[in-house]
Amino acid sequence: MFASLKQRFDHIREKYEHQLDIVFFIGGFIFDAFMVAEPDEVFSIVQQIAYIFIVAALIHFELLFRLQKWHPTGRWAKLWGYRNLLLHFLLGTMLNIYSLFYIKSASVLNSILFLVLMAGMIVANELPFVKKSHVSFKVGLYAICVFSFFSILNPVLLGFVGWIPFGLAIAATLLVFFIQFKQLKKHVPDDKTLFRAILFPGISVLVVFGIFYFMKWIPPVPLSVREQGVYHLIEKKEGEYLLSTEKPWWKFWQSGDQEFKAEPGDKIYFYAQIYSPAKFSDHVYVQFAWDNPKLGWQGADRIPLKIVGGRKEGYRGYAIKSNYTPGDWRVQVVTEGGLEISRLYFTVESVPKNETRSFEVLKK
Repeated sequence: MFASLKQRFDHIREKYEHQLDIVFFIGGFIFDAFMVAEPDEVFSIVQQIAYIFIVAALIHFELLFRLQKWHPTGRWAKLWGYRNLLLHFLLGTMLNIYSLFYIKSASVLNSILFLVLMAGMIVANELPFVKKSHVSFKVGLYAICVFSFFSILNPVLLGFVGWIPFGLAIAATLLVFFIQFKQLKKHVPDDKTLFRAILFPGISVLVVFGIFYFMKWIPPVPLSVREQGVYHLIEKKEGEYLLSTEKPWWKFWQSGDQEFKAEPGDKIYFYAQIYSPAKFSDHVYVQFAWDNPKLGWQGADRIPLKIVGGRKEGYRGYAIKSNYTPGDWRVQVVTEGGLEISRLYFTVESVPKNETRSFEVLKK
């Protein structure tokens, strides 16, 4: 009975190999969407290290197998037929983790850019002409995972974001690929073949990430804005932040007073909850900009905000703007290096003083 089921499964696997590859790849995404933890959680870090080692081993033996330098024997020969399913699942799981971290740490535009990049890699990896080509897209996806792991781990360990953690992530990824190259070289003396199979995809990915970094398109993981909004007043009492808003209850999609009714003497308060790992200490900046009808977006203020990690819901802070002009406004939370974490649009409308004005007070 079990032999018959195994034969049937093997037949289905051979017949629908490409479709199963895609299913297992997407399965990795779905699986970890429910399991992903915070960037500084020890179990999650250990899990990622284990996945990276397993994928590295699969790629190592896959290359030796294709070059006829190694063949599985015994029980390994039976398991070897399932290597692509395992590889796709592990890559899908890791890419899911890092995609979620990138999305949490980015404005909508940055998130879309990274999702398009990831989706493009996944689709390209399944194209027949890519599978037959010399450059392995699986190695490229593996390089994305290794770099993403270090780019998230380094700020957690160092306690700040910027070009130093980014540069160390580049160096660590290069070291991983150099070690893999040296291990393969013991069995494959052809440097050209190994460069094309291992180093070229890895270096190409790092070049792309380098370009994205200097274009300020890479989200500043592990920072993320968990909540933000514009309010008429913010007060801190007994460890709580009291946010005063005029927003009607039915405009649940708005973040505070995004339709800001400005009476004489009103100030604009911007509130944000910014997540960062424990022992994290850094500065971010709140940037206001006004949409000038003739000149476009004009920077108004850049207000520093110190953040300290350790609070699961995010470090709470706010910035105040006293001088403003009616019209369309934008407020961004950015790192010291200019990487955008979040963005919020709102409008300011001047209205006469209303003596019967009332606010709803939210506690944070």
